[in-house]
Amino acid sequence: MNDTPRVDPGLAAGNRIELAGHTAQHFGWQVKAGVATVTLNRPERKNPLTFESYAELRDLFGRLRFATDVHVVVLHGAGDNFCSGGDVHEIIGPLIRLKAPELLMFTRMTGELVKAMRACPQPIVAAIDGVCAGAGAIMAMASDLRVGTARSKTAFLFNRVGLAGCDMGACAMLPRIVGQGRASELLYTGRALPGEEALAWGFLNRLVAPDTLLAEAHQLAADLAAGPTFANGITKTMLHQEWNMGIDQAIEAEAQAQALCMLTEDFGRAYNAFVAKQKPVFGGN
Repeated sequence: MNDTPRVDPGLAAGNRIELAGHTAQHFGWQVKAGVATVTLNRPERKNPLTFESYAELRDLFGRLRFATDVHVVVLHGAGDNFCSGGDVHEIIGPLIRLKAPELLMFTRMTGELVKAMRACPQPIVAAIDGVCAGAGAIMAMASDLRVGTARSKTAFLFNRVGLAGCDMGACAMLPRIVGQGRASELLYTGRALPGEEALAWGFLNRLVAPDTLLAEAHQLAADLAAGPTFANGITKTMLHQEWNMGIDQAIEAEAQAQALCMLTEDFGRAYNAFVAKQKPVFGGN
């Protein structure tokens, strides 16, 4: 069995794209120096998601697989909150009037957003302040790195609205981040996880002041964008794929993936810089 990361046929067909000029309809979008910023921008409602923003986010993260000008993504909410989840009036209300086939279409669509976030090669840095609830907590969970504030409150509150905690991959992913027991507590109770506790549990990677949150997230993103971005994409792919591998299979897959990275010019750049006692300047190829 060949366990190397699969090369999407779209790339071979020449479907590489640039997204700097892309215009988003339901959230903010900006690309600068290889770092894309997604801004959930309904601050008056704590940045909830709608059917339309769900779908557009799913499609955008799907397109990132082929983007040549985006190396890292920063995801944050406008104002003092990250995201309050699905809009109560624009999503929750309509859902209770739908039948099972339409409901399944919706839940599959929201799951596709998480799958797209995990499948894109760019590391995603979530900047979390204030309310981070429901689908907002899921998007934070699906990100690769999370920078938060002490006043942030992350809540997987699905059971509080009569739903199971197994939403959008939470029962698979959250235990891998914070552990089975802690994930069980969050998913059974729906309680909020304050920033300092989230840091202690490993859900947050860093805790910063609210007024420096976005700058800190962008600095982290810039550091990643200045690194070997092709190799970082391989790292993300293997972190995701190896969840379903045994140790022997994972070691072989990593051997093949690492050999592929050794063919890149960045590998040679790093060696030459070391010999010259300089800091390497990576090109992402």
